[in-house]
Amino acid sequence: MGNSARLEAALAAAASAAEVIRSHYAGAIAARAKADGSPVTDADIAAEQAIRAIVAARFPGDGFFGEESAAERLDAEHLWLVDPIDGTKSFVRRYPMFSTQIAVMHRGRLQLGVSSAPAYGEVAWAERGGGAFLDGTRLAVSAVTRIEAATLSTGNLRALAGGSRWASFGRLVARLDRIRGFGDFLHYHLLAAGKIDAVLESDINILDIAALTVIVEEAGGHVTDLEGKPVGLETRSILATNGLLHDEILEVLAT
Repeated sequence: MGNSARLEAALAAAASAAEVIRSHYAGAIAARAKADGSPVTDADIAAEQAIRAIVAARFPGDGFFGEESAAERLDAEHLWLVDPIDGTKSFVRRYPMFSTQIAVMHRGRLQLGVSSAPAYGEVAWAERGGGAFLDGTRLAVSAVTRIEAATLSTGNLRALAGGSRWASFGRLVARLDRIRGFGDFLHYHLLAAGKIDAVLESDINILDIAALTVIVEEAGGHVTDLEGKPVGLETRSILATNGLLHDEILEVLAT
């Protein structure tokens, strides 16, 4: 099955953003604080403009929800969810753990996603019913069924550390074979490729993980928030697994 027109547009938009990002990454990077205290650079803004230009040209009736610009037509049948540089702090400090995240939601359901890491050198993508791919190679999650044999990667744990689940998380960690903190896009790529078995984060927003949710699920995995609820516009936490471990990890976190 070939890619849809929107997936082709998302891949083209990610490639256009990558050119912008690489050009800025090669020079001086100046960051300034947004109203919420998070950093933004000229590269974030220029990359989102490059993405938005392609979306507007090909699908002018679609909605657009980006990290760095005003949202438009959030009630449209197709809504683009875009974080031009997810991991701006990494970008500013010049290590390659940043990415461009582009997803499309159709009538409230995540339909496709592209995760492009221009400095790291990976592009992953997926569309519902079409499988997930990393640089053209089809992805599949692991077959690990026991927590004691699993590798879990974590990121953004501040809310978890300050909340009621911290002790439960400690009990989970004590049972794991390995725990790592690959972070950002990378641990989702590794999960979808079957190289690790679960990802847990407690401080995220939908723009961070929309595309990655589709990629993991199309690779055979399962993604919810830490309550076990489906991913949506209000999601603030994530448990992504190979599917086989999902219910048991949720059960441990709930105790």
